[in-house]
Amino acid sequence: MKLLHRAPHIAALALIGLLPVCTYAADAGTGNPAVSGEDLTAASERIRQTGAQMREDLKKARARLEAQKAQQEAERKRQEELARQQALKEKQQREAQQAAQERARREAAARAEQAERQRQEALRAKQQEAANQAAAKAKAAEALKAARESVGVRAFGDDRQAAKARAAEALKKARESTGVKAFGD
Repeated sequence: MKLLHRAPHIAALALIGLLPVCTYAADAGTGNPAVSGEDLTAASERIRQTGAQMREDLKKARARLEAQKAQQEAERKRQEELARQQALKEKQQREAQQAAQERARREAAARAEQAERQRQEALRAKQQEAANQAAAKAKAAEALKAARESVGVRAFGDDRQAAKARAAEALKKARESTGVKAFGD
């Protein structure tokens, strides 16, 4: 490549180097009929053709160099575009993966929250059921106590059969008011 840049200098040096030869030939031509004007014209034409050929070769070499540079630049731009597209694709994949992970975290948190709510509701229902059963037992115990008191004291002359009927009636009312489950324990 450096040779192409120095080619005009080399051509100029070659032409300068030929000038003294031509000058001596011209000087000698006055005394020597061997070098004629036609020879000088032919030598001058050859030098001009050589210079033109060198300029043409230099022009072609520069064109090849420019074409090679343009091709390298196009390849570099293509590589940059491929790298940019790859980076964009990787970024999109990372963002999609992060979004999926975030969505999964939110869904897991929602499921955990729902499970906790259901657990709390079940606990409240169990506590309510226990309270209802305790109230039913207390009511049944009160009814039983009342029935026993009525059977135990025969102030009005009631017989034992009537007292049992009243106790059964009180028990029946207690069951109806609280439900049968209270007596299942």
